[in-house]
Amino acid sequence: MLAYAIVLLAITAVGGLVLASYVLRGKLAPWMLSLLHAGLGAGGLILSLLTILNGESRVLLPFVILTVAALLGFYLASHHLKQKLPSNAVVIIHAGVAVLGFLALVSMVFIHNLV
Repeated sequence: MLAYAIVLLAITAVGGLVLASYVLRGKLAPWMLSLLHAGLGAGGLILSLLTILNGESRVLLPFVILTVAALLGFYLASHHLKQKLPSNAVVIIHAGVAVLGFLALVSMVFIHNLV
């Protein structure tokens, strides 16, 4: 299950790079890509949560970090709904927190052989 979460989150990251490239160039990203990005990220979070609920508590810290990234993503989406660009700083912080959470999750897999 955790392997699927990592795959979903990796695809989410690629979509996030595309979205960020729009915003950092001063343009609104396509709404459908934003929804796909959010849906894949949510799927990865849900699979991570299910892993925790199945007794693998070492995934808790990456899950918390990714949840913070998701909350920042909701903030970014609220700007998108208003047809306003968020600040570049928030986009970069969202991306940084998401990458940190993803790397923490991947490190748990490799260090503790959770898959």
